[in-house]
Amino acid sequence: MTIVEVPVLTSQPEVAEAPASVEVVRPGMLVTVQDWPGRVGYWHVGVPPSGPMDDLSFRLGNRVLGNAEGAAGLECALGGPALRFASATWVCVTGAPADVTVDGAPVEQWRTVLVPAGGVLEVGAIRGPGMRTYVLFAGGIEVPEYLGSMATFTLGRFGGSDGAALRAGEILPLGAPREPLATAVPADDRPVLAERWELAVTEGPHGAPEFFTRADFDTIIGTDYEVHFNSDRTGVRLIGPKPEWARTDGGEAGLHPSNIHDTPYSVGALDFTGDTPILLGPDGPSLGGFVCPVTVVAADRWKLGQLSPGDAVRFVPVRREHAASLRELGPGRRASWPSVLSSGGDGDDGVLRRAEADAETGVTYRRAGDDGVLVEYGAMTLDLGLRARVHALHQHLLAANPRGVVELTPGVRSLQIRVDPHVLPVPMLLDLLAEAERELPSGADLVVPSRTVHLPLSWDDPATREAITRYMHGVRADAPWCPWNIEFIRRMNGLDTVQDVYDTVFGAQYLVLGLGDVYLGAPVATPIDPRHRLVTTKYNPARTWTPENAVGIGGAYLCIYGMEGPGGYQFVGRTTQVWNHAATETPWLLRYFDRISWYPVSAEELLDMRADFAAGKVEVRAEEGEFRLADYRAFLAGNAADIDRFRAIQAKAFAAERDSWRRAGELGAD
Repeated sequence: MTIVEVPVLTSQPEVAEAPASVEVVRPGMLVTVQDWPGRVGYWHVGVPPSGPMDDLSFRLGNRVLGNAEGAAGLECALGGPALRFASATWVCVTGAPADVTVDGAPVEQWRTVLVPAGGVLEVGAIRGPGMRTYVLFAGGIEVPEYLGSMATFTLGRFGGSDGAALRAGEILPLGAPREPLATAVPADDRPVLAERWELAVTEGPHGAPEFFTRADFDTIIGTDYEVHFNSDRTGVRLIGPKPEWARTDGGEAGLHPSNIHDTPYSVGALDFTGDTPILLGPDGPSLGGFVCPVTVVAADRWKLGQLSPGDAVRFVPVRREHAASLRELGPGRRASWPSVLSSGGDGDDGVLRRAEADAETGVTYRRAGDDGVLVEYGAMTLDLGLRARVHALHQHLLAANPRGVVELTPGVRSLQIRVDPHVLPVPMLLDLLAEAERELPSGADLVVPSRTVHLPLSWDDPATREAITRYMHGVRADAPWCPWNIEFIRRMNGLDTVQDVYDTVFGAQYLVLGLGDVYLGAPVATPIDPRHRLVTTKYNPARTWTPENAVGIGGAYLCIYGMEGPGGYQFVGRTTQVWNHAATETPWLLRYFDRISWYPVSAEELLDMRADFAAGKVEVRAEEGEFRLADYRAFLAGNAADIDRFRAIQAKAFAAERDSWRRAGELGAD
């Protein structure tokens, strides 16, 4: 996005040449240090970019102060802080309207203000419209970087001063003093906030009629959705009509038609978690198993930061060329863009191109906003050969390192490619990908390093039982997976006893297909032997709380939750950390194609191990090895009859459970 030039001041008061810092007198409600574009380059291991949710207000404030647009400042949700300055410092407060004072005297937002040495800047409660206010400082905040950024990710407990919102008494150092470029951000360049918003979107990656009906899509773009109060930086939850869906279920990915094999997400994607639509924010997950029918274009994503509970949201489809026009028009200041919005979708299901990867495998290129492409291989099925093809493309692009590629994120059968469209437009990317396909080796020849990683598992851990209890008390008490997820797993898979579930989980080796399924290096993994693939569905609605490092099964996949947060996998237990906060370069434990092997521990033993792990006293046992796709396919062929018998029993139980839910109107989501 291009930010317009601002007029230059002809004279400025002198600023003292003294070390600059601010003391937090009052921390405000949820005030965090952010920089822009945030923590780029770690989406593939479940680290979100974070950064300012309304990056437009943030960048304009920095620009008028003479800072780099991304210099670190403060984001204030609902209300701001009181800050005491050690030396005279220029500031600019932008974003949603709030009462701002310096030493008790009112000052205007969007203007550069000199706070004297010892002076106190106070930002009051946000009056609305809008949700977030920004405080920018000449020279910017200077705190230590974590993975290349100062942006605070509170759920991950890193960034900012100590991975948390501001606290009273802490000191924030500032960069070298500088003078602002102008007295104020020009009025015509300031974002116009509203209580009814239009968000420009492109169709895809998962559009109609493949996943949604065309009537569903007409409803999505023809409905004023309401912003739910349970919204935050991870995502803006919306209230709206339930889709009809173009599919009856998600097949191997789960019982609900929203279910797909885990795929990378885009910031700004409208993610249907079951029947609930959520706009994914800058602290959202990088990988998950739900469809996204539309994606907010890059120029309009700033609006997500100002959506407030009760606001109305209308999605307006734009073609790719119109999305480019949004970028060229500059800041994107208005709440709507009637002059450039088209009256309908692209008419292509969000699909940019279909081709043949080889004689047996097709490849689909799906639109993921105006700055990304989702490459999907083969049919919607769990096939490790498809993951091998994804791996080959991923490695090819890493080696080629084409200019303009920003992020590469693998999923189970997909690879998301995010680009800077000014450097590498999407049409050029498609041509580059077509050329890459001609150069890729056969997936059948795949041989990759594959460690066997031994992890402890506290079966049916008390922390997971507590999460189920909270869910029953606060969300849904009559769900078919309550009160005991493991019994539900037994029933879904046609096993005779709960002990059979235990034996299956501990007898399996789980191959890691993706990282960051639920943040911070959390693996999405599936048993190598199909006879160990227990299949379930997820909670619908999802849980509001999941303990850190809970272990669950959803669809045919197993996940370790990297941190506390919401979730929906059916619990089997809890393990040790998969993310080492003390590590500064590669804090994630697991790698693609690792094999997880469980060994049982008691709940008490696990608590001791977790404490030792956090203190750096535990080393996880891992044995080097290889995964050869050709050997794996030979294994499948040699055990085909037994695998088919297992799947037949499983399918019968699965169908019986699905039919009982449909009769009761209790279909769940994965």
